[in-house]
Amino acid sequence: MANALQKPVNLSAELETVVGKGPMTRAQVTSKVWEYIKANDLQDSKDKRQINPDAKLGAVIGKDQISMFKMTAAVSKHLS
Repeated sequence: MANALQKPVNLSAELETVVGKGPMTRAQVTSKVWEYIKANDLQDSKDKRQINPDAKLGAVIGKDQISMFKMTAAVSKHLS
């Protein structure tokens, strides 16, 4: 059986606006979310572990600043 990170999952419409069309693996989703964060300069300048979501990412993980550790769980709610 494939490892959970390697199994393609379906993405919510909100998540697809950030990472592109699914299905894709959890590993790909995580990688693409980070690409989006870096491309849009969403890491807090004082504490890189904190993410300041823009409107698109906010629709997935909530509008408030979130730690990168909690972000993964928030993104998981958009996978099925």
